[in-house]
Amino acid sequence: MTAPLLEVSGLNGWYGAAHILRDIALNVGPGEVVALMGRNGAGKSTTLKAIAGLLARSSGEVACMGRSIAGWPAFRIARLGLGYVPEDRRIFTDLTVRENLEVGRQPPRHWPDGSAAPHWTPERLFTLFPNLGEMPDRLGGRMSGGEQQMLSVARTLMGQPLLVLLDEPSEGVAPLIVEQMAQTILALKDQGIGILLSEQNLPFCEAVADRAYVLEKGQICYASSMAELQDNLAVRQAYLGI
Repeated sequence: MTAPLLEVSGLNGWYGAAHILRDIALNVGPGEVVALMGRNGAGKSTTLKAIAGLLARSSGEVACMGRSIAGWPAFRIARLGLGYVPEDRRIFTDLTVRENLEVGRQPPRHWPDGSAAPHWTPERLFTLFPNLGEMPDRLGGRMSGGEQQMLSVARTLMGQPLLVLLDEPSEGVAPLIVEQMAQTILALKDQGIGILLSEQNLPFCEAVADRAYVLEKGQICYASSMAELQDNLAVRQAYLGI
């Protein structure tokens, strides 16, 4: 059995005195897309931030590529090969597309077994994201929301991640961009990259995800294959409002 790229157990998280995450446990394997689903405020984004080392106060065990990263600063986690695409994109609006990509550049990586991992270059990313290839010198602030979302993903890939945390990639973008984002996720999956996807869009998750965890009030209340979630109307109505 192939070892997971990400293993989380007993993960708790706080914003000030508010206890937001309660004993989260999940895992993501190589070439696997795992959806983290739930309503607004369920704790999806907070879970990603806690894994990436961006939550000020958290506890529990988080292992990435077989190494415990609990308590590590975010920059050290990123250097290990974990990429994070935030919901609010956070591109540099006064830099061009190509300059934004260069900001994210890290050296090539290897999988835990020593084999070469996918190596992303601007040219290769322009093939994956043709829209970006048509505007390498455009300033980030002059791009549409969907184009900025693609640039945020592409910049993260310049960090050569083995595992990507992807927060709400379909939110607030045009249907064509949502379709392109789904194709991108499937392309990354084919490369062996693991993806933990925070998302509310059930059809999007059905198109890309292998498994799903459903969050409610900071706790995992349901876990199954994506196909089983599709067939479970009671769970979808109770926790996803569908």
